[in-house]
Amino acid sequence: QVQLVESGGGLVQAGDSLRLSCTASGGRFGIYAMGWFRQAPGKERWLVAAIAGGTTSDTYYPGSVKGRFTISRDNAKRTVYLQMNNLKPEDTATYYCAARPYETRRTANEYEYWGRGTQVTVSS
Repeated sequence: QVQLVESGGGLVQAGDSLRLSCTASGGRFGIYAMGWFRQAPGKERWLVAAIAGGTTSDTYYPGSVKGRFTISRDNAKRTVYLQMNNLKPEDTATYYCAARPYETRRTANEYEYWGRGTQVTVSS
């Protein structure tokens, strides 16, 4: 069983940066692919960044955040990060950390473990 706790959200202005953190307890952190999802009110939860587990650190970003968001992991600290630059009002959402073994996937229902989320609000 893996427990995930997100932190780092907040209220920022457009153009600002934030770094989210997700720390895991339980399980073998290094084998887990980690994903950051976001969900705005009334909308589906969708993937904004993912990083593979195991021997590779392959990453994935959808086009809407590519070049602005960067996912990274520190296995020794059991933590995954999401660096978000040049934030836009449309990035406003609750951001969730999720985990699944080894390979990244792009849909929420393919991830086994979830944190409770951290709110990011970007004002214009």
